[in-house]
Amino acid sequence: MGEDKSGKKEREIKRLIELVETLRGENGCPWDKKQSPRTMSVYLLEEVYELVDAIESGNPDDICEELGDVLFHIFFVARLFEEKGHFDAGDVAGLITEKMIRRHPHVFGSENAENAGEVRNRWHTIKMNEKSRLKNGSLLDSVPGGVPALMRAYRISERAARSGFDWENIEGVMQKAEEEWSEFQCALNEKNKADISVEFGDILFTLVNVARFAAIHPETALKDSIKKFETRFRQMEKSLAESGRNIDSVSRNELDTLWEEVKKG
Repeated sequence: MGEDKSGKKEREIKRLIELVETLRGENGCPWDKKQSPRTMSVYLLEEVYELVDAIESGNPDDICEELGDVLFHIFFVARLFEEKGHFDAGDVAGLITEKMIRRHPHVFGSENAENAGEVRNRWHTIKMNEKSRLKNGSLLDSVPGGVPALMRAYRISERAARSGFDWENIEGVMQKAEEEWSEFQCALNEKNKADISVEFGDILFTLVNVARFAAIHPETALKDSIKKFETRFRQMEKSLAESGRNIDSVSRNELDTLWEEVKKG
């Protein structure tokens, strides 16, 4: 009789942990033995981005491979802290398990949740209560400073909105976006570079809130638009190459015409 899936999971996870220990051991890899949490954070971030790309592609084999890369880096960083006597991979797993149990009282407790919206609201309430017990600070403290600016703007806006500091509806945000656009145009006319940058940032921040009210994530929307542009641009390059031409040698008017043709499919 073959090994069950549960047994395989335990065996392979244990094997990965032992591999990391070997790499960091006395007879391990010189490169791995030189690493620190700070140096590994760069590689971990790269691997996360590669995982996101794989998820976007929808290829299960690529996703499995990239998940493995991320998992390796997580166990590696945990090992670095274990060596200093702080915590190990078991502590990490135990901590996140307890946290998820606390934040799902409708599953592991006696509370009820009728829909995903209720779950999300309760999640943030529990999270804020946890943070407030640890320190007295701002509602915005839970938003990491290192996340991409567009995502950080979205999260900060969410946190502020939960305190009641928000527009009443999307029409109000749209009006604010129009105001910011006018201020940006004025800065352009005055040719003040510092003001131009500030006003453009205000436009982006306001548009993030437009997305929030429209129940879409700006990061996802922008990624989709980038992908659409990239696909169309590559198609233009391909069409020109098939006629023996390079995109650099084509006039702007011809490029505009070709772009419209590509858009029509």
